[in-house]
Amino acid sequence: MHPNALLDMSCELLRSVLKFDAPADGVVSAYFRKNKALGQRERHTLAETVYAVLRQRLVLQHLAQSGSGPLERRLCLLAWAGSDSFLRSAISPAEQQWLAEVSKIDRASLAPKLRHNLPEWLSEPLMARLGEQAFWQLADAMNEGAALDLRVNLLKSKPEEALATLKAAGIEAQAMPYSPWGLRVQGKPALNKLEVFTSGAVEVQDEGSQLLALLVDVKRGEMVVDFCAGAGGKTLALGAAMRNTGRLYAFDVSGHRLDSLKPRLARSGLSNVYPAQISHERDERVKRLAGKIDRVLVDAPCSGLGTLRRNPDLKWRQSPKAVQELQAKQTAILDSAARMVKAGGRLVYATCSLLSAENEEIAQAFSAAHPDFEWLNAAEVLDKAHVKSSESLCEDGFIRLWPHRHHTDGFFAAVWQRKS
Repeated sequence: MHPNALLDMSCELLRSVLKFDAPADGVVSAYFRKNKALGQRERHTLAETVYAVLRQRLVLQHLAQSGSGPLERRLCLLAWAGSDSFLRSAISPAEQQWLAEVSKIDRASLAPKLRHNLPEWLSEPLMARLGEQAFWQLADAMNEGAALDLRVNLLKSKPEEALATLKAAGIEAQAMPYSPWGLRVQGKPALNKLEVFTSGAVEVQDEGSQLLALLVDVKRGEMVVDFCAGAGGKTLALGAAMRNTGRLYAFDVSGHRLDSLKPRLARSGLSNVYPAQISHERDERVKRLAGKIDRVLVDAPCSGLGTLRRNPDLKWRQSPKAVQELQAKQTAILDSAARMVKAGGRLVYATCSLLSAENEEIAQAFSAAHPDFEWLNAAEVLDKAHVKSSESLCEDGFIRLWPHRHHTDGFFAAVWQRKS
């Protein structure tokens, strides 16, 4: 493709993404479906340029002020993720000179909000919680891409076998530091074409998400509910941990998300999973299971701000008002899900948010309102599930995973047991 054409396409795609009326990954995927002739290298350049703008939006908009021409073009020039020589052949001498001048600016001398690239409503509570040094470590981590994490399906392989298979295919990987099921892959290889993936021996899943499944600590033959199953990553992990026994319900209000589970479920070899769309948290299906379930996982709808390495647009699409609305939904969902837990059964509440408002505040309010549930120390539960360094994964008895500390997405989880 001619350099000018690819630069024009990057501007067109960025313009669509910056409307913030839909998730960025969906907008990018739709653009690629519309432009099927794009090669892998061209797609990579377009996607990474757009995501670089999303991660560094505040500082790039500040630097772009000194340039001329359409704003999207200036942003794409500053964030270009393709070949430098390719870019130079697509821009004017004046633009080349402008880029050279901008590159001389010491970004460390800029205002803090331009360096951390977070909205103030998000940066202020994170700074207050973490302190200055750790806050800046987190900000840097969230402006980097995430690693590719895999969960080994224990029904079909062992971690050491999957590791050897990947290495034989020329893919560098290593055992994860915490999850006994996990492997971390270097780079972004095309796994979907490898037999180790198509056979269901491995599944893409962030290590933090694997740890949440380990916290549930399912047993053979149990009745288990994944209450907000989505595309089913944790459902598949739970089903494999149950050794394909018992009964595992995958509930979600979105039939579209549950549809995404079907091909993954077929690969997994699991036959103990029962996906079901529910209309709301008080659906009749939920009521019929009251007091009958051994383990309930509530991976609640949340702001998703722990996933900014993968979804940097969320920091611009979310708002304090949206978080308030989510708090009400999280409370209602957790209260309803708790009714299914039988005496002696376990309840786990989790989010991929960094905010206490969606995490500790919800968990503490639940404990206060439900004296029939005993709060459990998450570090002790993880230790019993053979998770390494479990204490380092927890704060105040809750799971608290941070991108800069644990190299996972940001996760929170609380765990209770219903009193007999």
